[in-house]
Amino acid sequence: MLSWDDFDEKEKITEQSIAKEVLKKEDGLTAAKPSDKEEMQTSTEVPDLDSLDLEAGLADLEGASARVDVSEKKMINSRADVNQLVPFKYDWAWQKYLDGSANHWMPQEINMTADVALWKDKNGLTEDERRIVMRNLGFFSTADSLVANNIVLSVYKHITNPECRQYLLRQALEEAIHTHAYQYVIESLGMDEGEIFNMYKEIPSVAKKAAWALPFTQSLSDQSFETGTVENDKILLRNLIAFYCVLEGIFFYCGFTQILSMGNRNKMTGTAEQFQYILRDESMHVNFGIDMINQIKLENPHLWDEEMQKQAETMILQGTQLEIEYAQDTMPKGILGMNSEMMAEYLHFIANRRLTQIGLNEAFPNASNPFPWMSEIMDLRKEKNFFETRVIEYQTGGALNWD
Repeated sequence: MLSWDDFDEKEKITEQSIAKEVLKKEDGLTAAKPSDKEEMQTSTEVPDLDSLDLEAGLADLEGASARVDVSEKKMINSRADVNQLVPFKYDWAWQKYLDGSANHWMPQEINMTADVALWKDKNGLTEDERRIVMRNLGFFSTADSLVANNIVLSVYKHITNPECRQYLLRQALEEAIHTHAYQYVIESLGMDEGEIFNMYKEIPSVAKKAAWALPFTQSLSDQSFETGTVENDKILLRNLIAFYCVLEGIFFYCGFTQILSMGNRNKMTGTAEQFQYILRDESMHVNFGIDMINQIKLENPHLWDEEMQKQAETMILQGTQLEIEYAQDTMPKGILGMNSEMMAEYLHFIANRRLTQIGLNEAFPNASNPFPWMSEIMDLRKEKNFFETRVIEYQTGGALNWD
């Protein structure tokens, strides 16, 4: 079993390195600009329709020489026409797209009146409870933007299966809605927006998580990056593991548990309801991402070598440690029926789940879930069947049957 102390000193994240990394990477969410050599020459002339070479134009369309054979479809480096959605190869991807679409929601639909009154009441919440709300809004408002940018600028380009791309488009929309939800809560409560949205640069426990994730986005958003070599295909696989297994699969769970625990105690119920909808979406995102990771491994077994397995394990254990540090920062004392020691146990339980989902061994034997009430919202042992359990009395047009 690996422990945090087993990692090489170069891999450990220090507050000094994080501060430098955040300042250097602050603008890392935008795609790299092409060099002068790579600058594309564009024509301002409108082509003459009579002079169009139809055959040459069709030849320029990838895979346009024949109808798509489903066996030619692949997750990455596919030669099949990515513009042709059917026939499906991965029915699970299309089903996730349908399930996500059936559960569309908007932040304004949730009543924040009680939260506003409680937040403005000087005696309504303790300082520790206020810290939890603010820290989580600070982290999540940045984290979902990171994920959205990663999908739009990086992942979508390199995933060459159209039904998976269809879900990625849905996920990108949901990440935008999540960022909208945090902004809506912040605005409703009358918080200092500058303070909240800059926590990822100013609060060490928040900054560490953001800085850990940024390099994975930047490596793929470089316009010159292309898959097709073993080295670059591994970079893509590593990026997917970082974002789906760590950022969305570990970094979100301390905050979800804290806010939902407040809701269970009839505090900040509107904010908790927003987070409950978001958790439902994020659970689907994690499941989809892990399915993509495992499909890539299945189609490209040479990528999943001993080195990649070690790196995947290291990333998941690093993410677990950073989330434990975040729990210690947000909960210096016991609060809401939990403390940082209980949260560490919960995160070990989640880390084991992430490791086994991608075919690795558990790192924390006998870790258990100290928050059984969370199973009412999401049973981590049955994530594949998440939509079999009613989470919130909500669905669009009666499209999804939760029972």
